[in-house]
Amino acid sequence: MPEVRRGPLSGVRVLELAGLAPGPFAGMMLADHGAEVLRVDRVKAVSDRPRTDVMDRGKRTVGLDLKAPEGVAAFKELVRHADVVIEVFRPGVAERLGIGPDDLHAVNERLIYGRMTGWGQDGPLAPTAGHDIDYIAVSGVLSLLGREGGKPTPPINILGDFAGGGLMLAYGVLLALFERERTGKGRVIDAAMVDGAAVLFSMFYQGVQTGFWGPRGTNLLDTGAPQYDTYETADGEYVAVGALEPQFWEEMISRMGLTGLPDRNDTSQWPALKARLAEEFGRRTRAEWEAVFEGSDACVSPVLSMTEAAAHPHNVARGTFLRIGEVTHPAPAPRLLGVPAQDLAPATRLSDLSGWGLSQEQADKLRGQGVLA
Repeated sequence: MPEVRRGPLSGVRVLELAGLAPGPFAGMMLADHGAEVLRVDRVKAVSDRPRTDVMDRGKRTVGLDLKAPEGVAAFKELVRHADVVIEVFRPGVAERLGIGPDDLHAVNERLIYGRMTGWGQDGPLAPTAGHDIDYIAVSGVLSLLGREGGKPTPPINILGDFAGGGLMLAYGVLLALFERERTGKGRVIDAAMVDGAAVLFSMFYQGVQTGFWGPRGTNLLDTGAPQYDTYETADGEYVAVGALEPQFWEEMISRMGLTGLPDRNDTSQWPALKARLAEEFGRRTRAEWEAVFEGSDACVSPVLSMTEAAAHPHNVARGTFLRIGEVTHPAPAPRLLGVPAQDLAPATRLSDLSGWGLSQEQADKLRGQGVLA
């Protein structure tokens, strides 16, 4: 078995049933901080799985046929030695396989059973298919995203899948682990991406109801305001402006040498002010603007590509990115100061399951039956 790591989740064992992004992301968040995560994939998928998947870092992998009775029995043996199961199927699938919450709590009452779906375990949409864009649409979130006069624009699949899904599931696991210290009992977590996306936008639901937040693209933080937007530079690159507070705005326009600007507090003047800023930012390259604002509180930053971000001096100094094999990864976050770095090697097949309750003899038999890889 891999050596137990020393992070705050050291000693916590997680069985992650293979699935799309949100489940593996939750497992990665737990593995990043010391949990021992064993990814349970399909038998045929194990040999084909790339060894460079960022969300597989720090984990181990086995293939197990959960449609075979022998595979289910083997999985339940693993469950006896686990603290957490991450399950990513549509409602009812795990129960049909014989590995639903009731099935597994009969084996291990301390087990925390984390269920990750788009729509949740109940409600009229629960049995239907969907993707990130659907979940954020029904949550109301998508209606707020986009520029004025334009159509709703999803910010790739970050809000439903990752922030509203995987991250919320990892948070739920931590809550249940904390609770188990008092009760000694496990719990089922119903993590739905539609719920998670809604909770992320709590402030904006309030804003819409009170009239503080207007139609998309017309507000202070959604590209409506000139002091919170991106502007193209002379070389076709972009800078991001976040000069919200008056003192930061004054520093920005002072360093740009601008005078006689329209009043930024008059929303009717926002288009004219945006046009003036766009004209000025277009006179110099991104690098030239970086030099103008270096060391300032103007809240103007270069819009970096993901490749450039890994090489930025601030990110290099903090170790915001790291290399694992040939792949650049974002480093684990948040940081717990004084905790040693974890083993984040890419997931590999696991040949020894004895620490999970399966003897070498049992494992060899299951391999011979094509149930284990």
